Amino acid sequence: MIKYVERFGDYVLYVLEQIGWMATLLFKSLYAFAKPPYDLFAVVRQIHFIGARSLYVILVAGGFTGMVLALQFYNTLERFGSIDLLGSATALALVRELGPVMAALMVIGRAGSAMCAEIGIMRISEQIDALECMAIDPYRYLIAPKIIAGIISVPLLTSVFNVIGILGGYLVGVLIFGLSEGAYFDSMYAGVEWNDVEMGLYKSLVFGLILTWIATAKGYFLHLDRRGAYGAEGVSRTTTDAVVLSSITVLFGDYLIGALML
Repeated sequence: MIKYVERFGDYVLYVLEQIGWMATLLFKSLYAFAKPPYDLFAVVRQIHFIGARSLYVILVAGGFTGMVLALQFYNTLERFGSIDLLGSATALALVRELGPVMAALMVIGRAGSAMCAEIGIMRISEQIDALECMAIDPYRYLIAPKIIAGIISVPLLTSVFNVIGILGGYLVGVLIFGLSEGAYFDSMYAGVEWNDVEMGLYKSLVFGLILTWIATAKGYFLHLDRRGAYGAEGVSRTTTDAVVLSSITVLFGDYLIGALML
């Protein structure tokens, strides 16, 4: 019994240590980036990697998400004689919930995993140690541009996801089921308010910070992992952990922000 209590306590201490490392990384990175001179080219390069190169995935996922929403909402609203509310229901679901969450999950799978693996490989190959030996701040050079780019890119990708999702709902509702085009867009105009858009914007900003922060921190502190894997196995396991932790944190953050802004 005592052995299990010791293991549990050891695990709790390890989790608290990880939280401390990650919080330190976030504050040091933002502080380093706030000091001039500003390397805007590094941020633009990361915006291209996180944002522009994720655009195709966002377009495909957004279109099919909107189509599925319209398909399911049409079946439900038809039973209650409220088909004219299809546009409003689809837009609200996308703008408030599914747009920010799905866009963040797509970015985690495509860019977050790559960032974690990149920094993890730099750690095990001692490239980060080399930067420190050359008096180059790795927080400013490696981490800060990714975090800033994530905060900028994810809201833009979420906006694209919402627009494409609404068009996907239009395709199913108007072109397939024959709903009036005016009814689709009028109900959307009447049902979606600025508070709904504002909630989605806040969520996407927080999700952009969360996913880049966790992905970079897990790779940067790969050498502090107590499980002992420090080669290719360590990079793969840490990348998996980063994707899982980022996804769970995004879902928890979605609930928390939604509850606070009701």
